[in-house]
Amino acid sequence: MKKAVLLIFMVLFVGQTLRAQSIFERAQIKKFMDKVNTYQLNHPWREYDDNWIRGTYYTGVMACYLATGDEEYLIQSNDLCESLNWRLPALPPLHDASGVNLLTVGQTMLQSYMVKKEKKKIKFIIKHLEDPAIRNPVSNPREWYFEGGRRYVDGLFTGPPTLAMLYAVTGDDKYLQWMETCFWDIYGKLYDTDENLFYRDKRFFPEGLEERKNDPKWKGNEQVTAAGKKVIWSRGNGWAFAGIARILEYLPMEHASYPRYEQVLASMAKALKDCQSEEGFWYPNLADPEYAPFKETSGTSFFIYGLAYGINNGILPIDEYLPVVKKAWKSVTDEISAEGKLQWGQKVGDRPVQLSKDDSHEYVSGTFLLAASEMYKMNLNNSK
Repeated sequence: MKKAVLLIFMVLFVGQTLRAQSIFERAQIKKFMDKVNTYQLNHPWREYDDNWIRGTYYTGVMACYLATGDEEYLIQSNDLCESLNWRLPALPPLHDASGVNLLTVGQTMLQSYMVKKEKKKIKFIIKHLEDPAIRNPVSNPREWYFEGGRRYVDGLFTGPPTLAMLYAVTGDDKYLQWMETCFWDIYGKLYDTDENLFYRDKRFFPEGLEERKNDPKWKGNEQVTAAGKKVIWSRGNGWAFAGIARILEYLPMEHASYPRYEQVLASMAKALKDCQSEEGFWYPNLADPEYAPFKETSGTSFFIYGLAYGINNGILPIDEYLPVVKKAWKSVTDEISAEGKLQWGQKVGDRPVQLSKDDSHEYVSGTFLLAASEMYKMNLNNSK
């Protein structure tokens, strides 16, 4: 009887171990990709979208093609671009909320151009950036990469990588100059060198932090939580972290700033490692888990993408960061519903908020597909 019980236990243990291992294998990662993408393609948030929401989704779709070579992902990406006539969204009035979000879908167009060079794919991106309404992005940042008159961290994903890709296909140095101006200006104003993480925008600078830490009557606001801690948004840092990975992918290694981008990625990676939850995900407020005590898959997926990119490209030590990635990957894949919906994804916003299991969006699927693309490559690199 004891032998029978022991045998059953061993079978169950081995079965569970194999299932746990399977989520890191290439075949299973591809199944996750297909399931999430199919669900999202069949459940669009609205019929037409040419801005950052669908644009972010399709950065993931195209990344899956580049990782796997599955032509269906390329066809889907090209179909979107054809439906948009390979154009970016129109410029809004000056000083209106827009920022570099308008460039997001351009990443898919540019990567498609790299696969098959057709001028129609990039001519409107170039024309967009030559529009007199933008003027000079270096000398007029408020009229180019600000959102509603403020620098914002999300723009580090939507804008600079697009400019890095544009340089890669044209060789025109001005695009790298614009990229550098945009990135390092936002970095200099929003990066907390004590935390090695970004604030979403200037509204979240922790004014009066020390005084409020010891005030028992303090209830908290967008600058300092009720526990007297900073407000450092998970997905906001995800935008930046993933954006840096995508810059590094297309910035020449001999460029003077290449090591500097690597250093920011490595510094952020260490900070993220230190605030990862035991379960593997990251909370909406990286500085205060109790502020919004919910798992959150869009920020977590962005972090997987950036960490896995760092491992795959020799920027982050595998022994230190692979356990972080594996734990995070399991936490996210556990939240894929039977239909393929990635759950617990914070809705559109600009700060940590409460959320529910049913929350998701197209860009949430996009962050997952980005993560899956690097996890797929990691398997090909024989990481264990």
